[in-house]
Amino acid sequence: MRQDVKVSEIALVTGADRGLGRAITEQLLERGWTVLAGQVLDWPELAELQARFGDRLHVLPLDVGSDASVLAAASSAAQLVGRVDMVVNNAGINRSAHIDSVRDNLSFDDMQAEHNINAVGPMRVTRAFLPLMAGSDRKLLCFVSSEAGSIEASRRTGWFGYCMSKAAVNMAVKNLYNDLSCEGFRFRLFQPGWMKTYMRGTRNDEAALEPEESARRALSYFLEEPEPPTLALHTWDGEDMPW
Repeated sequence: MRQDVKVSEIALVTGADRGLGRAITEQLLERGWTVLAGQVLDWPELAELQARFGDRLHVLPLDVGSDASVLAAASSAAQLVGRVDMVVNNAGINRSAHIDSVRDNLSFDDMQAEHNINAVGPMRVTRAFLPLMAGSDRKLLCFVSSEAGSIEASRRTGWFGYCMSKAAVNMAVKNLYNDLSCEGFRFRLFQPGWMKTYMRGTRNDEAALEPEESARRALSYFLEEPEPPTLALHTWDGEDMPW
């Protein structure tokens, strides 16, 4: 178990502009990490963190839905830091929350966008940053998923694009685990709970958790838990759920 983080350890966090990604970025910086923060929108939060933490925070333009953007971010990272110890695949969108039935006005363009960002996006990032992780002792690949992607636990009648995209990323992580664990890569799959975030476009103040609380639980699982014997979808409240 690793409890003392070396100053030299370096993380990439996607979707770091606000919400959970921003909270994870801040808490990693407070632990002494250097962070590559993937930025999609021009929000002020990352500039505020840069003023506090200086050159331990590198803000990278990073749209996980774009091959060119991901490759450019990996190239910039190679020049800035030369190595990455942990990738946190956090970026995500939800355009399906208003869909309760297949009879509703489905947007297949929205469904494709959700799949592109939520499922294909983490694959783009993982593939592009693998060379930077080769020299790391930690080699930790973390993925923010959702209970919405659990086939066994699903009780929803809608949310098609979002649920399907999260089920897809769960399968991607399983295949990556099968492919890369023999090379020393370690995996964390995390369900962050119902958070007060902007995933649907505006802040959801009806939710139960502040992003900072979920980020604390996430980093405890990512960094301090002993290596699990098998891959699991771990929840913010410390349980493993079917997926």
